Amino acid sequence: MSRLFYYPEKATFGRVLPKNKIYEHTSPTAAVKEMFVRQVDQIVWKYKLAPETINLKSTRAVPEVQIFHISLKKGELKEEVLRCIDKAIPFPLMYELRYGDQVKAIAAYKRPNEADSAKWVLSEYFATDWLPDSTPRHPLPVALNLAALYEKLLAPLLPYPAHGKERLQDQVERMERIRIKERELEKMRTKLAHEKQFNRKVEINAGIRAMTQEITAMTQPAAT
Repeated sequence: MSRLFYYPEKATFGRVLPKNKIYEHTSPTAAVKEMFVRQVDQIVWKYKLAPETINLKSTRAVPEVQIFHISLKKGELKEEVLRCIDKAIPFPLMYELRYGDQVKAIAAYKRPNEADSAKWVLSEYFATDWLPDSTPRHPLPVALNLAALYEKLLAPLLPYPAHGKERLQDQVERMERIRIKERELEKMRTKLAHEKQFNRKVEINAGIRAMTQEITAMTQPAAT
């Protein structure tokens, strides 16, 4: 479900974030720096969702949520760039990528490391499609605290719905398992296309059917 949110004026932060400030906190490789140069026009720390700006209580896991706008040079952004920014900023982040008159929301689920609360664990990234900048926006979801709000902002980016009362962390981990299996399925299909022996084709086809069924079971709503 593609969804963009309207952020209240009081939460506006509106500061340009220089790329070198990110480099200072993460020491990116030369290749990642090159991605910043080729792909990123400007990074704006657009909104700060915090107790003093939206009147919601913070939690240990989510003291604030930051909204970043990233203007792109060519409509492409490698996830390594986002991961570098996430490592530099010690808060959950939500991004809006902008190119021309289009916008895309993207984020990873970010949570404190249980073994070391000074470090953060990042999931894979989830995103909307590219949408017209004129797409109607929704008000911020109703939530009791910033942790609940963060989950409601992230949930619409996930490609498949929750299974019943599945926690967001469990849902994200299921999405990641699905992606792994989808990549395995693609490799099997490629292997099938190049296989010459009939017996091997039959065997690979059986594996493809089994993997497809497994993915379907993981993506469909759980039976009630």
